Amino acid sequence: MKAEQAGQAVQTGRGGQVGQTGEGGRKAATRLLAIDNLRIVLTVLVVIHHVALTYGDIPLWFYVEPAKDPSGRLLDLLVMVDQAFFMGFFFLISGFFTPGSHDRKGGRGFVRDRLVRLGVPLLVFLLLLRPLVTLGVYADYAGMPYWKFYIGSWDPGPMWFVEVLIVFVLAYALWRRLKGPLETRVSVPRARWIVLFTLGLSAATFLWRFPVPVGTYVPVLGLPSPFFLPQYVAMFAAGLVAFRRGWFETLPRRAALLGFLAAALVSATLLPLSFVTDGPVAQALTATWESTFAVGLIVALVVWFRERFDHQGPRGRFLSEQAYTVYVIHPLVLVAVGYALRGLNAAAIVKFAVATVIALPLCWGLAYLVRSLPGAKRVL
Repeated sequence: MKAEQAGQAVQTGRGGQVGQTGEGGRKAATRLLAIDNLRIVLTVLVVIHHVALTYGDIPLWFYVEPAKDPSGRLLDLLVMVDQAFFMGFFFLISGFFTPGSHDRKGGRGFVRDRLVRLGVPLLVFLLLLRPLVTLGVYADYAGMPYWKFYIGSWDPGPMWFVEVLIVFVLAYALWRRLKGPLETRVSVPRARWIVLFTLGLSAATFLWRFPVPVGTYVPVLGLPSPFFLPQYVAMFAAGLVAFRRGWFETLPRRAALLGFLAAALVSATLLPLSFVTDGPVAQALTATWESTFAVGLIVALVVWFRERFDHQGPRGRFLSEQAYTVYVIHPLVLVAVGYALRGLNAAAIVKFAVATVIALPLCWGLAYLVRSLPGAKRVL
């Protein structure tokens, strides 16, 4: 979503800021450019995450070169840390922009717009991009008809996020039809609310993973991390409430430092303990680490970007405008780069670094070309 569209999404008049009064008579201002900048960073992180899967020891990508040296473990650690928070952060931001979009367009217009902007890219990926990125895998199935391979290897790849988001926004549209909008009332989120939210998320994640343990994969839907579903639902819902309550604007500055400290503290204590224990104890430690790390880091980044990165020049606008398209098309770029570099004899971490440096500008360049096609900006 562009910055000016985002400005409408939070009921702004001009300049992308909400004219509401917070605690102590202070003017609450939503730094929408900061949120756009966060989306850029998260999209970069998605690309880096999948490059790490390419060269680490977790073979969950369209093209992989399993690591042959210890540096692959560092890439696996990066994947684990990313997974703990970054998709939940995407759902939080998506939830934040959802109520304003519904307010502007009405129920039918909102559903129609979401189905176009989410459903069309999903279909394009499944019908056009996925066959391209799986050509190398199909080559290993000599004699098998492509249609049979396509169905047997069905997987929406990173577009699983769009699948789940479609369900969430349709559920929100139904809720609005039945219940109406949440009352708009600016409030400062209390520390105890954040603590209770974190504890509740930890407990829900712990209990959820008995029927849906870590590593579960949902075929057909292609969900790679259904064991994180409590976080995704909770973050999307938190985004909805944050919009109405002005929480992104009213979080105090000190929340950034406290969030970073909380994330660091649990990573230095609970995460190592989860590696040396097993059974329910390890599961509880992992769930608590993930939830606390995610909430702490997300709160910290929201406030930090609000205070430090609430501006955007031409380059920032360019990166922001292409970010959603990068998310859709980046598998094609990463697979092509992977094949181009497969003759490079180097440590996993080195190939990861080289591929990242090459892939990031290619992703944004290709995204720009795609959005230049007639009608593409209506969808992307």
